Amino acid sequence: MNRSSIAATAAVVMSVVALGGCAGGENSTGADGSAAVVGVDYPRSDTDFWNSYIKYTPQFATELGLDLKTTNSQNDVAKLTSNVQSFISQGVQGIAMAPQDTAAIAPALQTLASKKIPAVTIDTRPDQGEVFMVVRADNRAYGEKACQFLGTKLKGAGKVVMLQGDLASINGRDRTEAFSECMKKNYPGITVFGEATNWDGAIASQKLQIRLTEHPDIKGVYMQSSFALAGTLQLLKQRDLLTAPDDPKHVFVVSNDGIPKELQDIAAGNIDATVSQPADLYAKYALYYLKAAIEGKTFQPGPTDHESTIIQVRDGVLEDQLSAPLVTLDGGTYGGVPSLKPDDKSLWGNNIG
Repeated sequence: MNRSSIAATAAVVMSVVALGGCAGGENSTGADGSAAVVGVDYPRSDTDFWNSYIKYTPQFATELGLDLKTTNSQNDVAKLTSNVQSFISQGVQGIAMAPQDTAAIAPALQTLASKKIPAVTIDTRPDQGEVFMVVRADNRAYGEKACQFLGTKLKGAGKVVMLQGDLASINGRDRTEAFSECMKKNYPGITVFGEATNWDGAIASQKLQIRLTEHPDIKGVYMQSSFALAGTLQLLKQRDLLTAPDDPKHVFVVSNDGIPKELQDIAAGNIDATVSQPADLYAKYALYYLKAAIEGKTFQPGPTDHESTIIQVRDGVLEDQLSAPLVTLDGGTYGGVPSLKPDDKSLWGNNIG
């Protein structure tokens, strides 16, 4: 955002004031004085990251004084659409969801808009449709941070495999495009093999195995999520490539999520870095913005009171881009990107019971 003019500065100040006004602690209530009822659809429960999100959600619903109803769409957009209809029939006043297919969710969002039920999406941004707020970290920054780390470690030369997520998801597309563009611009001597995996660990492991067989000199792996962590480590171990970072055979591995296992593996030298995606803040601010929507509050682009920035991604759609730091063993700076050490207490992965 360009802040060179007085007018722009004033707009940012106004946005901060607006955000400050939304931080009140009073409970949202229905017409009869009862707590506002909100629905949260969990996208899946087969990864440590999403299980952590599921654990945090009722905690923050209680703190915000919201009556919570939940469903699980199990990575199926048809089931998510059905769950939305179920929430509507239960009289919820707002819905938070994380559609994994960001194109196919448009009809469900249209239904909610027609009924004036605010929607907040977390982790993903719908390609079309109206939402009150998108709560998401900057996923392009994920790809860029992974690129800068691997590019630095490989000294600008070699081969890396990128285990992509689902390219039907804005997250998969953002991480893939940013990583590829960063490598092409900053490290043209590095060859990138992109492998679509649909966020499936078995597919990721199979494709990585094929690439390692074809190119035994591969020296880097970028996993776009921790879904591929177990399979990648098992495969490297089988090939005697799970070695210390100073060993010439070492394959540098970067993940995304910041789950406790990743932090432990960085400390142990099994992987080299991750980008900590804030599962706790996704849960907190999904409900925060639902409560704000029910109370009739509005927001503008600009810095927030919780160390993030709201941007306008298209007409009528705002996105609160939460912080997602790079984590490395030494907490160093790579390609201009600072990082935290894996034992840093600010990381959500170190604060979950």
